[in-house]
Amino acid sequence: MKSICVYCGSSFGNQPVYAEAARAMASEMVENNIELVYGGGKVGLMGVIADEILKLGGKATGVIPQALMDKEVGHTGLTHLHIVQNMHERKALMAELAEGFVAMPGGIGTLEELFEILTWSQLGFHQKPIGVLNVDGFYDGLIAFLQAQVRHGFVKPEQAELMLHATTAPALLQRLQNFVPKQSTKLRDALDAQQLFK
Repeated sequence: MKSICVYCGSSFGNQPVYAEAARAMASEMVENNIELVYGGGKVGLMGVIADEILKLGGKATGVIPQALMDKEVGHTGLTHLHIVQNMHERKALMAELAEGFVAMPGGIGTLEELFEILTWSQLGFHQKPIGVLNVDGFYDGLIAFLQAQVRHGFVKPEQAELMLHATTAPALLQRLQNFVPKQSTKLRDALDAQQLFK
């Protein structure tokens, strides 16, 4: 794996453990010669992980909409910085550039990015590994909710398994590297269901 897209907060959160985890993820990525792909910001955890990657001699590629550059939140010291027109282009290019995905603690935008890339995976649009770094139990509720969706019949067990998770950066990277994609049945099942109503 040569590149990972990291989704994370443009805020620091209210505990120092989040920034510490971002630096730990950066260290693990550089040690494994993995390039960072991310949203291109210089603020919050986004800035922390990018700065640490660069400090340790790694490569960081940012993708940011022009509107956010205009607000002066873009990181201008990156290895590569792609400025795009909108959020849709941003997410599409990040997905194209990355060979895997990690969600660290963050807000609504982080969750939106995570679930979009999970949706693309379950539909078979890509077969890249996706994981969440469950820092200090941050994602416990989300992991439990995904299992509730399985119990209620809205998500299949194999679809829930697409969201890998671990509590440390080394463990999560190992899970990503060991990931073996399965053929998606979501789209086929949806098409089969449509046939029933014809």
